[in-house]
Amino acid sequence: MKYPFKDLKVVELASVLAGPAVGMFFAELGAQVIKIENPQTGGDVTRKWRLPEEPADRSWSAYFCSVNWKKKHLFLDLILSSDREVAEELIRTADIVVSNFMSSSAQKMGMDPDRLRQLNPRLIVAQLQSFADPTDESPAFDMVLQAEAGFLYMNGEPDRPPVKMPVALIDVLAGHQLKEAILIALLNRERSGEGAIVRVSLLESALASLANQASNYLNTGFIPQRMGTAHPNIAPYGDIFQGSDGVSLVLAVGTERQFQRLCEVLGKTEWLDDPTFSSNAARVIHRSALNAALGARFRDQATGLWLEQLKTAGVPVAVIRTMKEVLELPAAQEMILEEEMEDGTISRRLRTNAFKIGF
Repeated sequence: MKYPFKDLKVVELASVLAGPAVGMFFAELGAQVIKIENPQTGGDVTRKWRLPEEPADRSWSAYFCSVNWKKKHLFLDLILSSDREVAEELIRTADIVVSNFMSSSAQKMGMDPDRLRQLNPRLIVAQLQSFADPTDESPAFDMVLQAEAGFLYMNGEPDRPPVKMPVALIDVLAGHQLKEAILIALLNRERSGEGAIVRVSLLESALASLANQASNYLNTGFIPQRMGTAHPNIAPYGDIFQGSDGVSLVLAVGTERQFQRLCEVLGKTEWLDDPTFSSNAARVIHRSALNAALGARFRDQATGLWLEQLKTAGVPVAVIRTMKEVLELPAAQEMILEEEMEDGTISRRLRTNAFKIGF
């Protein structure tokens, strides 16, 4: 891959996931990224977010290394004037500062966006905050935002308690929003020579990602309910079945043509004339009957045979992979980045960008 940002300098004043993911995005594309960590707290809090299987005396965790590849780490206490001067000198020649300081903390340390722009008018200050109102300093990790933005209410099985998503997805979404804002600000700076302050909140990032679930309510008044892996608008989509060998597969049939091909593979073309199953709208209404019929048919042969036949016919289908199986995929293997840590050990993570540019 080419390195379009090899002349870019990024100062990262952020910790946890969303902000550091933005810093790593630029590092992957060639930028010099300098991460400033607070020595009074032992650095980024995620350094201590270790699994029980990780060495207790290691200065980093697997979680930390997921979004902190290829960065220079400086431990500076920004309350101290001597350390703050070091940071300010870096910021005077930086292109981007990524921060998730609360407003009051930033003011106290002289690291608020307006002052940083005074130090460097061409600077793009990328500010992450929890809520839309920058004065709302309520602490909010990803779990809080999953609840606030409705994800937690929707996620899980019917008649059972809500279930959180297994990654901090709101942080990931906010990181993507902030990257987009920074790229727009960089483009504007190329044209005008002026820097900018861009702000992204975790809450608004989550709201912007509600997609059809929000529009379902806005247009019909329907409040999304917990449906497990099922889809409120499509059937069979997200429904899980087992072959005769007990191995699970999941269907994602999104078009009438795909449903026709599914019926052909299953030898159940009579379903195409059955008013209960003949349209997506009917299948959504009669989801239970559809799933019972599909489940009975899938149990007639081994899952591997079904997968081969369905994929050949162009029906969206997959087995449910463990993380080990996922990371053994050739595509995943090509995305693994390695780095030697300060203690000499080798850490591994997946790169954060998934695109390829042909220039």
